[in-house]
Amino acid sequence: MRTGQELASLAKRFASEYPQQSWWHFISSSVLLLLSLAGTIWNFNLAGQIACSVLSGLLILRLFVIYHDQQHHAILSHSKLAEVLMRCFGLYALSPSSIWRSSHNYHHKHNSNLRSAHIGSFPIMTKEHYLKSPRAKRLKYLFMRHPLTILFGYIFVFLHGMCLYPFFNSPRKHYDCSLALALHLGIGLSLFLYSGWGALLLTQTIPHFIAYSIGSYLFYAQHNFPSVAFRDKAGWTYEKAALESSSYMKTGRIAAWFTANIGYHHIHHLNARIPFYRLPEALREVPELQNPRTTSLNPLEIARCLRLKVWDVASQKMIGLNQL
Repeated sequence: MRTGQELASLAKRFASEYPQQSWWHFISSSVLLLLSLAGTIWNFNLAGQIACSVLSGLLILRLFVIYHDQQHHAILSHSKLAEVLMRCFGLYALSPSSIWRSSHNYHHKHNSNLRSAHIGSFPIMTKEHYLKSPRAKRLKYLFMRHPLTILFGYIFVFLHGMCLYPFFNSPRKHYDCSLALALHLGIGLSLFLYSGWGALLLTQTIPHFIAYSIGSYLFYAQHNFPSVAFRDKAGWTYEKAALESSSYMKTGRIAAWFTANIGYHHIHHLNARIPFYRLPEALREVPELQNPRTTSLNPLEIARCLRLKVWDVASQKMIGLNQL
C-alpha cells in the first residue's frame, strides 16, 4: 500500500487537463444556466417557471464547483479569457476571487489541523475547549455549525461570510466583495422593477438559496462526518489529512453531474489540481484511493453529520452535544 508522498506523486499523474473538455463543461453549463434563468421569467406556466428556478439553482451549484476548480488552477489556468469570465461568475455567485482564493487555499493547507482548521471552514472545538469556553463563545460556535445556518447558507455563509464580513474587515484587499454585493442588489432590483416580486423570487432568491444551502452542506459534510479524524500540529500531514479527514460522498450520476464530482473530496484534497472530470479516473486507477472514509446524501447520514459538534480527544472522534 503506497502512502504519503508516494501516493501524492501517483495522484499527480491526473493533474493535467484537456482544455477543450474544460471549455465544453464551462460553456455548456453556462448556456444551460442562462436558458433556465430565462425560463423563470418567460415561461407562462407557473410549474414550468418553478422547475426552471430549481434547475437554475442546481446549475449555479455546478458552475460554482467548476469556478472552484479554475481558482485552484486545475482547469483553464493559462487562459486570460477564462480568468475574466470566472471572476465575473465569482461576483455573480457571491464568491469573489480575492476572498475565495485566500480562505480556500488556507483551508487546503491546514485541513483537519486542530490549531488552524477554523479558517476557511466550519470551526472545530475540542470537547475540553468547548466546556471551558464562556457561554457567549459556545453559542457563537454552535450557531456557526447549526443546521439552520447551513440551510440558510445564502445569507450566513455567502452574503455575510464571503462578502460583507471580508469587505468591512479589509476593504482594500477585498474590494471585489463590494462589487459582488452591488451586482447582486442590482440584479435583484432590476428583476423587481421589470417583473415584480415573482421574478425576484424565482430568478434570484430560490436559485441562490438552493445552490448555497446544498453547497454549504457539502462543504460541511466533506470534513464533518462520523469517521473523520482531526490532528494536532505534531501528528498532522497533508496526505493523511486528505485521506482521513476528507470524505468520499457517494452520489448517483445525476447528483455527481450537478456537483461536478466534488464528492470525490479525498482525491481533490490529495491534489487540488486534478480537474473535476478526471477525479473518477483517479479513483478507478489508484487502488489506495478506493477505500476512503465515506458519507452520502441519505437523510439518516445527513442527520448523523449534522449532530456532530466537537472533537473528543480521548475517544478520537466527533461527538454530539448529548455526549458531552
